[in-house]
Amino acid sequence: MKKKVVIGCFAAVVVVVTLASSVVISRQNEYKLVRQFGKVSRVIADPGIHLKIPFIQTADTLPKETLLSDLVPSDVITKDKKTMISDSYVLWKIVDPLKFAQTLNSSQTNAENRINTAVYNATKNVISSMTQDEVITSRDGVLSTNVMKNIGNNMEQYGIELLVFETKQLDLPNDNKEAVFERMISERNNIAATYTAEGKSEAKVIRNTTDKEIAIKISEAEKQAEILIAEGEAEYMKILSAAYADEGKTDFYSYVRSLDALKASMTGDDKTVILSEDSPIAKIFQGYE
Repeated sequence: MKKKVVIGCFAAVVVVVTLASSVVISRQNEYKLVRQFGKVSRVIADPGIHLKIPFIQTADTLPKETLLSDLVPSDVITKDKKTMISDSYVLWKIVDPLKFAQTLNSSQTNAENRINTAVYNATKNVISSMTQDEVITSRDGVLSTNVMKNIGNNMEQYGIELLVFETKQLDLPNDNKEAVFERMISERNNIAATYTAEGKSEAKVIRNTTDKEIAIKISEAEKQAEILIAEGEAEYMKILSAAYADEGKTDFYSYVRSLDALKASMTGDDKTVILSEDSPIAKIFQGYE
């Protein structure tokens, strides 16, 4: 009886171990690679419970979610021969687990090494075609876009898709930061001085043009005023001449003009006027006709 119990327990253990080695549980965020004698025989991409041949086939796991690779900071040289330090990262994922396993031996370390090399070469190529000022001003997304374009589809051969490239830091080496900053400040000051000089020159042109236009308008206005004054005086003389030509109004106008002459001569505090007897003004006060 003891022998039968032992055999039964052993058989049960064998059955349990066999069942356990034949079951593959795949989760939502992973791939399962079923290998037979070291070679991938099939890829399980759907979550759930799957079967494999016990003791002959094995199952490896690869991540399906998006992965982050923090790249090694590296020196790059700009078009104008300035050295900069690029510190960046990429987001990537495995889209073809079979290619990934065949080319990189299912190793994320190997994958990150290939990604680091591809991104470094692309970053070097892009930055080497730009000046330092252009690199600094292109950190708003232009640089990342250009690097992604330069990488292109190079990572597809490994079953990898690069999703995002971003620069965490794009800085100058510590030994020449101060010199570069001083040069940039000097260049900006020169640009500002150029703009200021151009603005002053343009302002002078505008002022001269405006002064010329004002002088012309004032001259035209004075000319028009002189014409109007002359026309007014001519009209005045015409009216005056017509008035004196009328015998009925001659005496009246003589009377008015005599009073005006008297008023004009009485200035200051002394209101005494000495007139001859034959003066028109004297005749007015004396009642002469």
